[in-house]
Amino acid sequence: MGFFDGLLGSRTADFDSGSAATNSIELTKRHNQVSLTKQGAATGHLRVNLSWRMRTSDIGGSQRESLLRHPFKALRPPEVMGHNQSMVNVDLDLACLYELADGTKGVVQPLGNFLGDVNAPPYVKLSGDDRFGSASGETMYVNLDHRDEIKRLLVFVYIYDQTPAFDRTHAIVTLYPSNGPRIEIHLDERHPQARSCAVVMIENVKGELVVRREVKFVYGFQAELDRLYGWGLQWGRGYKTKVEK
Repeated sequence: MGFFDGLLGSRTADFDSGSAATNSIELTKRHNQVSLTKQGAATGHLRVNLSWRMRTSDIGGSQRESLLRHPFKALRPPEVMGHNQSMVNVDLDLACLYELADGTKGVVQPLGNFLGDVNAPPYVKLSGDDRFGSASGETMYVNLDHRDEIKRLLVFVYIYDQTPAFDRTHAIVTLYPSNGPRIEIHLDERHPQARSCAVVMIENVKGELVVRREVKFVYGFQAELDRLYGWGLQWGRGYKTKVEK
């Protein structure tokens, strides 16, 4: 089993989720930010979800069929299928570096079972750890009723095992505010050796809560993201407990 940076600690609390909107906003390089305050969504619980699927080209190799037998296949977009543990051993984790208005800093992540708290600092809670890429993925909740106590949150994704696989997965991080459209960030860039990705920054800018796309891939883990964004935490090696299959 692979290892990487981890901080220990855990607190639990009850929480609920904001309502999911039927429409969506996709953050891209060109249109990379949105204001939750301006769309009236800076209150309640912000739900952050990570989901991923494997690309079919990486499941059982390429399966080319004759265009004479299936001439319309060339017009179809590349198919993306679900996966299970027997197909590939990839464990993507959703996590968050936080900095509060009083200067408190830390991390919420599955590693070390540091799942956070939604009703007390840091006002961020991870619902659990999905080890096998289930349809529901991994979900984190942010209590925006305490937005004045939050300075910035960096939502990131990392690969737990030692096999880089961002180039073999189609991962999406989706934010579901309490009001307005959901916000999608696709991790489609090909970085075959990357092990972590800073996905989105949620920042309190003079009382306005802004969501900004980052999508910066790095070849290390939490410590490298920390250095990139100047968090200043102390990191050590961490492991997950084994699970029964």
